[in-house]
Amino acid sequence: MSHSESGVHRGRCLCGSVEFEAVGEPVVVAHCCCEDCQRLTGAGHSTGAMFPSARFKLIGPIREYALRSEAGNQVTRVFCPSCGSPILGRNTGMPGFVTVSLGTMDDSSTFQPSVVIFTRNRKAWDAMDDSIATFDAQPEWRPK
Repeated sequence: MSHSESGVHRGRCLCGSVEFEAVGEPVVVAHCCCEDCQRLTGAGHSTGAMFPSARFKLIGPIREYALRSEAGNQVTRVFCPSCGSPILGRNTGMPGFVTVSLGTMDDSSTFQPSVVIFTRNRKAWDAMDDSIATFDAQPEWRPK
């Protein structure tokens, strides 16, 4: 059964030590071009799918790294301590939600980013779909 039929999205880190599942459709799928995400991924942006924490389950050993965002929120990055794969992020500005790194999902082919944030940091070589809504920084939006 595919994830779209079951409503369960599974994923894992590169070495397989950390596995997860998220149930239902994400609240939002976004590209983020902030400098922290660029350093985290080693690329021009990160892409994540936000799910309510109550619909997300993580199995395996993890490490966390917390930092303070430009807005003053605590952002916690969760990753595999063995291979370093970025699994998810949490932000105190959006309590009750996790943002899962799309590249760690077993099948992310049906997800479509609907927004690009922190485009003021976007690199000219990081081409994206111009039809996606873009914001210079974090928009004044909160998940429902």
